[in-house]
Amino acid sequence: MQHAVGAPLPPPHGPGQGQTGWTPGPHHPGPPPGPPAAPAHPPQAHSPAGPGGRPPAAPAGPPPPPGSPAGPPPHGHAPAGPPPVAPSGPPPQGPPPAGQTPQGQPAPGWSAGSRDATSGHIQLPPGGPVPIPAPPADSGTGTATLAVLLIGPAGAGKTTVARHWATSRRVPTAHISLDDVREWVCSGFADPQSGWNDHSEAQYRLARRTCGFAARNFLANGISCILDDAVFPDRPVVGLGGWKRHVGPGLLPVVLLPGLEVVLERNAERSGNRRLSDEEVASIHGRMAGWYGSGLPIIDNSKYDVETTARVLDDVLARSIASPPNW
Repeated sequence: MQHAVGAPLPPPHGPGQGQTGWTPGPHHPGPPPGPPAAPAHPPQAHSPAGPGGRPPAAPAGPPPPPGSPAGPPPHGHAPAGPPPVAPSGPPPQGPPPAGQTPQGQPAPGWSAGSRDATSGHIQLPPGGPVPIPAPPADSGTGTATLAVLLIGPAGAGKTTVARHWATSRRVPTAHISLDDVREWVCSGFADPQSGWNDHSEAQYRLARRTCGFAARNFLANGISCILDDAVFPDRPVVGLGGWKRHVGPGLLPVVLLPGLEVVLERNAERSGNRRLSDEEVASIHGRMAGWYGSGLPIIDNSKYDVETTARVLDDVLARSIASPPNW
């Protein structure tokens, strides 16, 4: 059967699902309906008069069942029985959308309005300045949500220690490496090995802002983060001041500063653009010595392995939570 153009399609008929709540549109072409029902009191001008001027009485018959149509059934169709009784409750529905329970309530772990019903987009909480966390109840940082900035020269082991500390915590923690973000730039990459210039300066500045944006989003969703960067004490506006603007006052900076011999040895094991010359490494290490006397906690991991350094870092951060450094 073909429906007329522009007419709505009938609703699907599934198990236990009738036409309840569906308003039919215009009638489709089909066999003509039967003669209309005779009116209860036809005008006398159009009906033959009976004795005394009254219309003839209709033939007696059984009364129609309640709710049945008044007129006869359409021509060629058997009389229909009583219409189905509509259920008193709401009409049955299909499976609930993602993120919703069958009762229409948000599923556990979801906030109201967190998922768009049309596109499925999840609205994340807005990232804001990170407050100073409360002191943990147990040893170390416990389950506190932290934002950590690990500072150190090339070859200090910042990336390795940060990754190990993030994976060894009992709560979700993200590691955000500044060098990794900076190397997202493939074409037009400004390599500091070729000399420090305006392009490499702008590239680092953009990478720091990107890392700060990512850190705020992680922290807004209850995930700690640790960032690593070679921040120089003689450039506080670009270094610590910039990170404080990007992340917030709750950022906890820690300096990782082993001896020069250890740094040179670790740098020699590197490859690619992350390996610097010995002169450049010695220059960076000398500038990092300015952190002594700054008030920031400093870890000399010259004789520590990665696991020990990560454990010492956790203890230092716990003390920083109890007594935040003035920076």
